[in-house]
Amino acid sequence: MEQQANDVLLATRTALSQASALAVQYSFSILGAVILLVVGWTLAGFISRWAYEGLSRIHGIDETLARFFTNVVRYALLILVFITVLGQFGVQTASIIAALGAAGLAIGLALQGTLQNIAAGIMLLVLRPFRVGEYIETSSVAGTVREIGLFATELRTGDGLYRLAPNSTLWNTPITNFSRQPTRQHEVKIKVGYENDLDLAMETLRGLAKADSRVLPSPAPSVFVDSLADSAIFVTLRYWAKTGDWWAVSRDMLKRVKFAFDEKGNPAEVPNSADAAPTKKSNGRAAAEKPGPTRQ
Repeated sequence: MEQQANDVLLATRTALSQASALAVQYSFSILGAVILLVVGWTLAGFISRWAYEGLSRIHGIDETLARFFTNVVRYALLILVFITVLGQFGVQTASIIAALGAAGLAIGLALQGTLQNIAAGIMLLVLRPFRVGEYIETSSVAGTVREIGLFATELRTGDGLYRLAPNSTLWNTPITNFSRQPTRQHEVKIKVGYENDLDLAMETLRGLAKADSRVLPSPAPSVFVDSLADSAIFVTLRYWAKTGDWWAVSRDMLKRVKFAFDEKGNPAEVPNSADAAPTKKSNGRAAAEKPGPTRQ
C-alpha cells in the first residue's frame, strides 16, 4: 500500500513538472503570438494606408481601384501574420499554405464568372474607355455611365431607365464612346433634281452652316456632291460641332435646311431613309440618332 502511494506521488510530481514545463513553454509561445498579432495588425493597417495614399497620388488611378488594391495588400499581410502565429505553436504551416492554395483554386473555379467581372472591372478602371457621365454604346447596352464598380457598371438609358451591365460584357465587346472626344461631325444629305440649280443648293447649305455660331470654323464646313442617282443628285453638308452642342445643332440644322429650301421654291429636298445614300448603323439605329452626353 505504501509503495502504491509513493508511485502515485511520483507520478503526480512528474505530471506537475511536465505541466509546468509546458506552461512555461507555451506561455512564451502565447506571448509571442499575441505580440505578433498586435504588431502584424498594426503593420498591416499602416502599410495599407500607405499604399492607398500612394495609389491616390497616381494620376488616372480610380478611387475604387485604389481601395481594392489596398484591401488586397491588407488581407494578404493578415494571412501571413496568421500563418506565422500558427508556426509559433509548432503547426506545420506548409500544409496550411497548401490547403489555402487548394481552397483558393476551388473558390476561383466556383466563382469563375464573378472573378471575370472583377478582372474586367480592374481593366476598365485602369484603361478607362469610359468615365462617369459619358454616353456609351456596345452591342448589348447603351446609356450614360453613372458608376463603375468592380463587378458591374451602372448606366442610365436615354429614356431614363436604370441598367446594370456586368463588367465582363463591357470588356469583351467593342465600345463606342459618344462623349470622349471634344468635337463631333454631322452630315446632312439632300437630294437635288437634275433640273434644279446645283450651285444654289450647295451655296445654301454652306450659308446655313456658317450662320450657326455653334458650327466650328475649323475644320471648315464642306459641301460636296456625294453621289449621282437616276433621278437626282445627292449633296452632303459636313460640319463639326462641340460634343455638348452636337445633338441640338444636328436637330436644328435639319429643320433649317428644310425651311431654307422651302423658301427658295424647293429646289432640293431632304431624302428619307429609303432614298438616302446608305449610312452607318449602330445597334439598329443611325449613328446620328445618338444623343450627346447626359449630365446626371
